[in-house]
Amino acid sequence: MKSAFTSLDRLHDIVLPPAVSWWPPAPGWYVVGGILVILILVLAHRAWKHWHANAYRRAALRELDSVNDPARIAEVLRRTALAAAPRPVIAGKTGAAWLDWLTARCPEAMPDTVREQLTVGIYRRPAADCDLAALRDYAARWIRHHRPLTTDH
Repeated sequence: MKSAFTSLDRLHDIVLPPAVSWWPPAPGWYVVGGILVILILVLAHRAWKHWHANAYRRAALRELDSVNDPARIAEVLRRTALAAAPRPVIAGKTGAAWLDWLTARCPEAMPDTVREQLTVGIYRRPAADCDLAALRDYAARWIRHHRPLTTDH
C-alpha cells in the first residue's frame, strides 16, 4: 500500500521570527543619550551665564529709553562702563581720554556730533531743539556692542 502523503505534503510554511523591538535600545544608545544630555546641560549653563553677565546691558538700555538730556545719557554710559570695567580704569577718565576709551571699546566710530555733545553738551542746559537722536543711537549701540574689560592700564 502506497502512502497517500508525499514528502511535499509534510512541509509547513516558514515561520518568521517576531519583529525586533526598538526598546530597549542597545547599550551604545545609552552612551549617546548621556552625551547628548550632558551637552544640552553645558549649553544651557553657558547660555544662562551669558544672559546673566549681560544683565547690566539690558538695565542700561531700559534706562537709556527714559533719559532726555545729554548729561543723563553720558551718566548712563559712565555707569555702564563701570559695570564692564574696573573702577580705577574708568574713574580717572575725563574729556578726550574718556571719549577715546569709549571709542576703543566699540566696533563703531564715534560721530563728531556725538563727541561734541558728550564734551560740551553735558555742561549746557538741555535745549528744547537739541537733537539727541544721534547721541542716543550711539549710546545704545555702544551699550549693546562694547567689549567688556577686566584689566586695562
